[in-house]
Amino acid sequence: MEASVARHRELGLTDREHELITAGLGREPNDVELAMFSLLWSEHCAYKHSRKLLRRLPTEGPRVVMGPGENAGAVDVGGGWSVAFKVESHNHPSAVEPFQGAATGVGGIMRDIFALGARPIAVLDSLRFGELDSARSRYLFDHVVAGIGHYGNSIGVPTVGGEVHFEAPYEQNCLVNAMCVGLARTERMVRAAAAGVGNVVVLMGATTGRDGIGGASVLASAELDEGDAMRPTVQIGDPFEEKKVMECCLELLADEKLVSLQDLGAAGLTSSASEMASAGGVGIDIDVSRVPLRNPDLEPFEVMVSESQERMLAIVEPDELDAVLAVCRKWETGGTAIGEVAAGDRIRVFDGDELVGDMPVALLVDDCPLYDLEPAEPDRWIYGNGEPLAAVAPGGDPGEALLALLATPTIASKRWAFEQYDSIVGSRTVRRPEQADAAVLQAPEAETAIAVAIDGNGRRVACDPYLGTVEAVLECAQNLACAGAEPLGLTNCLNFGNPEKPAVAWQLDRSTRGLADACGELGVPVVGGNVSLYNETDRGPIYPTPVVGMVGELPSPERLPVAALREGDAIAFAGPLAPDLRGSQLAKLRAELDLGLPGFEPGEVHAAIAAVRDAVRAGLIRCAHDVSDGGLACALAECAVAGGTGIEVDLGPLLGDRGPEAWLFGEGPGGFVLGGEVAAIERLVEAGTAVAIGVASGAEITIAAGPLAIAVPLADAAGAWHSLDAAMEATPA
Repeated sequence: MEASVARHRELGLTDREHELITAGLGREPNDVELAMFSLLWSEHCAYKHSRKLLRRLPTEGPRVVMGPGENAGAVDVGGGWSVAFKVESHNHPSAVEPFQGAATGVGGIMRDIFALGARPIAVLDSLRFGELDSARSRYLFDHVVAGIGHYGNSIGVPTVGGEVHFEAPYEQNCLVNAMCVGLARTERMVRAAAAGVGNVVVLMGATTGRDGIGGASVLASAELDEGDAMRPTVQIGDPFEEKKVMECCLELLADEKLVSLQDLGAAGLTSSASEMASAGGVGIDIDVSRVPLRNPDLEPFEVMVSESQERMLAIVEPDELDAVLAVCRKWETGGTAIGEVAAGDRIRVFDGDELVGDMPVALLVDDCPLYDLEPAEPDRWIYGNGEPLAAVAPGGDPGEALLALLATPTIASKRWAFEQYDSIVGSRTVRRPEQADAAVLQAPEAETAIAVAIDGNGRRVACDPYLGTVEAVLECAQNLACAGAEPLGLTNCLNFGNPEKPAVAWQLDRSTRGLADACGELGVPVVGGNVSLYNETDRGPIYPTPVVGMVGELPSPERLPVAALREGDAIAFAGPLAPDLRGSQLAKLRAELDLGLPGFEPGEVHAAIAAVRDAVRAGLIRCAHDVSDGGLACALAECAVAGGTGIEVDLGPLLGDRGPEAWLFGEGPGGFVLGGEVAAIERLVEAGTAVAIGVASGAEITIAAGPLAIAVPLADAAGAWHSLDAAMEATPA
């Protein structure tokens, strides 16, 4: 008994959980069963500290085709077509082995998409690292970007957008969140539910090895420094194998040869088979001796929990088995019958004729205990590790402050990263990284176009988890509005520290409330997502980082704005922005950190988003860019640098009870920089949609804000904003 108890603790199960498993089985679990329970009852698979909170999120809408509980969410875009999308984390594997961790994160999220029958058409990524002057952060950033590029470029799916932030709390625990978007004929999409007693269970794709045993599930369910000996080998990806598996699966689904399909991700065969059985209300028998192995000496429990990549599990009618296996041979990818759908409600694992595991499906999948959080609001800033020294003094030259902000790695151009990605393969991409705030893709099959964006701001969520999360959702919608797109659905990845600690529990509770309320205000359903907890080391937690990905629809990909001004453009400001320095990038450079963010009215921001979207669709705007990191001055400078033109701007018409410095560098939701022909901008001003503030002209960036004034050469601003290349080549301190 003591040995069993010690074993279950080693696998991450509590004594109480072990007691529940033993009671449910009516006996002690054997090694195979204990391994399977330890993974499916892990935080990563069971969401035992977050599932109750996720019930707050709105999940229904008129365009929702598939919602939470499926491999990915999907929304109807008309003409019999749907867009499938999801975001997931691969944080801890990437912190251990950044290249393979990031690469397999991309591969895993693609499998979620084509498991529905959707062809992946785009990838986006949301990344967080420590400060760039750290050798470790530079190494992680370099290898994560290389891993993303390697996998996406090799498989032929464009990486069309994303974001990168650099903050000290991510030094030991980087975040790698990958989002994939796919397109499918709606009637051909399949769900991940096993059905039909006697149907065959077919394992397709790569062979099964020891790589990744317990990888995503164990690493994502404990603090990263909890026993290095528990770290398994990180999964190893093969994008060329995945390409074959993808084409094989899509052909089989198009020919209606599969009853259902599920990818093998965290917990491998254990999760895929058990979740398919649970969704279908059936049992499944698996014979591990039939599973093609990369390592011939694998034990049965290792076969069941291996997280080897590029594998899919399908349910096939017996009469179709030969045809299915023939298609697998055509694509030169594995296809093996390893079991069958069974009557009853049990998962049974055989090793040849020997029964080595026998568990109720409900106990394995549904009966993991859910825990109530014990939140307590912290009375202080809990991130004292590694905050930068003041780099910008209060009251200094605002021009110098602007250049310092533009050179900040979080704000600076990420050209160094996205030039390693193929953003146009597939010939759908209309707007590429940094051309616009949202990526835009053609979908001629549905006679429409879609826009996609991904956003988050951990620093601001750390200041106020509720308002910071609301801001993240609104910013994503603002980015879509700059492309004239109306949001159809949202996916999220909630990255937090240890939820068993009161401060982190409070952050998670407040953040999920903010996510629910913001989606309710916009009328945008949450169709799926991911929770990544225990992002923490002995140095403390990461910033609470809810990342949101949003898909929107626009009538046409023609005449879309860019984030670049042209010589002679009239410049206007739109939106109810109430800028404030709290939680801003300027406050960070001054080492000023305060809890709390100023309140705002989400309904007013929603109205501004709709007004800008309408103006874009009316063809009145050539340049559209939302105000975010670094404030209005940085947004204006970015548009000027992108267009190669100077600007002459006077913020006088905007100044009110907010100070001039706040209008230059303060942050908050709801602000837009707009540019276009003089007559078109005048129409927006006359309609009350925007306020005229200047013109694009010359070779200098000049911005007047009452008593404060910025005057910097365009070339200096461009050099600051494009400084990331040099920073990555420099030797870290």
